[in-house]
Amino acid sequence: MLAAASLLAVSTAASAQQVVALVNGTPITNLDVEHRAKFIQLSTKKPASRREALDSLIDEILEINEAKRFSIEAPDSDIENSYAGVATRMGIDKAKLTQLLVAGGASDDTLKRRLRAQLVWTNLVRGRYKSSMEVGDKDVEAQLRQNPEKMKNDIGYEYVMRPVVFIVPRGSPEAAYDNRKRDAEALRARFQNCNDGIIFARALEDVAVRDQVSKYSADLAQQLREILESTAIGHLTPPETTAEGVQMFAICAKRETKSDTPEMREIREQMLQQKFGAQAKRYLESLRRAAMIEYKTPEDK
Repeated sequence: MLAAASLLAVSTAASAQQVVALVNGTPITNLDVEHRAKFIQLSTKKPASRREALDSLIDEILEINEAKRFSIEAPDSDIENSYAGVATRMGIDKAKLTQLLVAGGASDDTLKRRLRAQLVWTNLVRGRYKSSMEVGDKDVEAQLRQNPEKMKNDIGYEYVMRPVVFIVPRGSPEAAYDNRKRDAEALRARFQNCNDGIIFARALEDVAVRDQVSKYSADLAQQLREILESTAIGHLTPPETTAEGVQMFAICAKRETKSDTPEMREIREQMLQQKFGAQAKRYLESLRRAAMIEYKTPEDK
């Protein structure tokens, strides 16, 4: 029985490492395909065929190798940061993400390879075809006119602000932050304009007034836009906890702009993505036609 079990383990390992395809000399193993199929299923919540998984791996190799041809590579540190970003968006840490992938029959390596391909491929396509993917203001305005509802709110703002930070030393207890929030609210209640308010804030103990910053509403998340829109000029935004302590923003000026609004930014991004997708598809199709793809098993051909 032990001998049979050992033979079965060796057979399973050999099957996993079996090369099922070569893409310009780069091998794809049976285990690669299995992991990619499980990863696609985890991502889309739909079963993935073996062919779908294999095609995904072939495309990935072509993208990475083509990027290398133009000296475009992604450092391992960038991939680790992207991997951590995926985990953060899911509300978990990297270790938990790896655990979920393995439990689902995939691996951290299959996701990291996908992230690497996405990063270098995006940089390559946008770099090589930058001029053909530009979206002019007239194109955006024409698209916007087709959506009257969005045109009603087609106004953006430039905010001129001064960050005001009530400093809290790192490692301080929660009570310290609560106390500083009360101090911040007290300042907020008496802050009526930037000229006098900034001078007064600078005189307070352990309070830092940072250099002036300008932000366009088109660059801000919806929640932050709503906070700034509801804060009158010359007043402070509600306090929020940061790594430095408790921070507020003094709104010193607010200028209307129609050249860069949230609606225009959204439409521009959509049009850019459409152009990028079409160009990337044509590019990849040309790489596939020129590639030497050798299938090792009959069912994969």
